[in-house]
This record gives sequence, C-alpha cells and structure tokens, in this order.
Amino acid sequence: MDKLWAMQVFTRVVECGSFSRAAESLDIANATVTASVRNLETYLGVTLLSRNTRTLRLTDPGERFFRHCVELLRQVEEAEAEVMEQTGNIQGQLRIESPAAFGKDVIAPLLADFCRQHPDLQVALRLTDHPEGLIESGTDVAIRIDSVNDADLVARPLYQAHYVACATPSFLELAGTPQHPRELRAARCLGLFRKASFSPAVWSFSLDGEHHELLPEGPLHFNSTDALINAALADQGYIYVLDVFVNRLISEGKLVELLPQWSTYGRTFFSVTPKSRFVAPRTRAFIDYMMSSLDAQRRVPVGVRIGLQHGRQ
Repeated sequence: MDKLWAMQVFTRVVECGSFSRAAESLDIANATVTASVRNLETYLGVTLLSRNTRTLRLTDPGERFFRHCVELLRQVEEAEAEVMEQTGNIQGQLRIESPAAFGKDVIAPLLADFCRQHPDLQVALRLTDHPEGLIESGTDVAIRIDSVNDADLVARPLYQAHYVACATPSFLELAGTPQHPRELRAARCLGLFRKASFSPAVWSFSLDGEHHELLPEGPLHFNSTDALINAALADQGYIYVLDVFVNRLISEGKLVELLPQWSTYGRTFFSVTPKSRFVAPRTRAFIDYMMSSLDAQRRVPVGVRIGLQHGRQ
C-alpha cells in the first residue's frame, strides 16, 4: 500500500465530506477511493470514518490521524516546492476558477504571456458565476468579488475596481460629452442588470459632498458586462462599468472615460486559496503575475476614491 497516497485520499474524503466528491476532485473512481480508505483502516487497525447513507464523520482515532495527515502532507508539499524553487522550475497543472466576465476579459488575455514565462506549466481556467468549493473541485486559486467570508479560505486583495462612465468617440460626437452627471441623458444610457432582476442598476457619482444618481433608460440593458461593452463599441450609448473591463479600451482610444473627477462606487477582486493547503510556487507565481499585470493597467483618475470607502457596493 502506498501510505502517502492513502493519506491523500483519506484527507480529501474528509475535506470534501463525501467519497464521491473526493473521487471527482481526484479524478479517480469511487471504488478506488473506498478501497484506499478501507485498506488504510485495515493497516492501522482502527475505524477512521463512521459512515452511513447520509452522514460521514471522523471517529476519535480518525480525528487525530487526520490532523497528522494534514501536517505531513503540507510538509511534503513544502519540501517539493523548495526543491523546485531552487531549480527555478515551476511545473504541474494550475487550476484557476474565475467569474466569467473577469476570467474572459482580464485573465484569459494574460495567460499566453504567463505560460511563456513558465513553459513547463499547464493552466486550466474554469469560468463560472456559480463558484464551487475549492477543495471539492480541486481548484488551486479562485477569484472572488467583494468579500470572502469562508473561514477555510485565505483571501488576498487583487484589484480594487471603480465604475466608470464611458462611450465611443463617435458616439460622443453625436450625443455630446457631458461635463456633469446631470448632463447624462438617461434615454441614451445602457444598463447592467442587478442580480436576478431585469432592472438595471443605478449609476452613482459623488464629488465634494454633491451626489447624483441616474437610472439608465436607454434602448438596451444586459446581464453581461461583455455584451454591454460591445453595445457601447457599436455606438449605442453611454455605459457605466467597472474600470478593469475597459482600461485597455480606454487606453487604446476606443472608449472615452467621462467625468473622471467624480467618485463612483467600486468592487474588490480577491484571489483565494484553501487555508488548509500549502500554496504551491505555481499558485504564488500566478497571483504575483496577476497583481503585477493589474497594477500596470490601473488607471486611477484624479479625485476618484474607490467606492468601498463609502461603505456601499
């Protein structure tokens, strides 16, 4: 019996709370997981897991053994990482989970360069707006928005984005460039839906104690940031979107930022990793690369304060 592998399987079953979910995360058959745990129990001469059709819990010996397994596996990962770092070689598969819009518009365009820097690395990016547990899904690092309340995750602020109003130069030639939020005509403003709603979110602007809100009443509203930006690029109207999605387009002159001196509300993007796991060099390399790339793209207009300082999302 490969004791180290058996410990890995046993630990994953406990972390996932299920034999089947552990098998899925390890990409092996359910029967293999069951047999591995049974062989480990036979070898130790104790019952590690008390299980029935509905519940799975650690026995007292299982609880003690699990703690030792977690620490031992962490030490093994650290030892492997130390050797790899000394050789300067980052390899293996990096599994990333991201909200669809952020993954498509921000992460995906950077992956080619990241992989060129680490040619022995394989990167798998999963785009979803319905995040799963990192351990259960076998994810190394995920992107979360606004807050991370899970005690089993370690969160690191990756980027603080603020909303910007913008439009194409050609649309501005036709509709005009507003110098004050009240000059934005609601009938020409395209909206982004709030969650589980067909009602567009309100646009908000603040400057020196003055506050203005606008409800978009234009001809098009979406629940997709990508679709909203494409509509703006087709000269359909003004949009109000997080800067991280339009920084490049603004830098290229395809969109023009409006009212840069006004503060807007914002959202924080976090990178998160499992608390119980050693953060592998490949994961650290990706997080550091993303922070460096986003810092290079960051555009903080004069007078703009990240909206989270206002205590609103």
